[in-house]
Amino acid sequence: MLETLRNRLIASCQPVDDGPMDRPEIVAAMAQAAVNGGAAALRIEGIDNLRAARRATDAPIIGIVKRDLDASPVRITPLVADVEALIEAGADIVAVDATTRPRPAPLETLLAVIKDGGKLAMADCSSIEDARRAKAMGFDLLGSTLSGYLGGPVPEAPDFDLLREMRALGGFIVAEGRYNSPALAADAMRAGADCVTVGSALTRLEHVTGWFSAAIERAGAGAAA
Repeated sequence: MLETLRNRLIASCQPVDDGPMDRPEIVAAMAQAAVNGGAAALRIEGIDNLRAARRATDAPIIGIVKRDLDASPVRITPLVADVEALIEAGADIVAVDATTRPRPAPLETLLAVIKDGGKLAMADCSSIEDARRAKAMGFDLLGSTLSGYLGGPVPEAPDFDLLREMRALGGFIVAEGRYNSPALAADAMRAGADCVTVGSALTRLEHVTGWFSAAIERAGAGAAA
């Protein structure tokens, strides 16, 4: 399966939470449209969304569950029950937060459940240390997913330095996080990624509309001045 993803696009079909497009049937339509447009695989959040997308396409799906927990800052697939539900719903790859932050289930346990379920495991990393540890544990894919998202202002640019470090580390590398233009996605490949995940620029209409709206307003204000 990894060879089918090499040098290809993964479309993250995750609408804005509780937005008007945050419905399983719309996520499934997004997934179909993304595959029709050339995406080799999909990243889908939530069990109902995953089931709907699985019915709509046979493209490989990376499944995640996001939770806001009181006792842990880990949001991406924190529980064993989440892993089990994703496997049952049809995920081909299960992604989990691979940081060292306090978590309700050990990373080793989550990995074992994924492997026991016959699925590939993806480590969503924030740093080269995360990636190094996940690779040693046996994760099949290493993603730069969480770089810039562990606190403080989120950078505007992707983390190309982390990609280069991950490439030197080895393994199957997924560029993810703020690759919101074709040019940036191409730059990710040149920096050493095996494939690139794009989300907001493809499936979060509110975000993309905001980018255009802000640019037009700034240009208009400048012209008026």
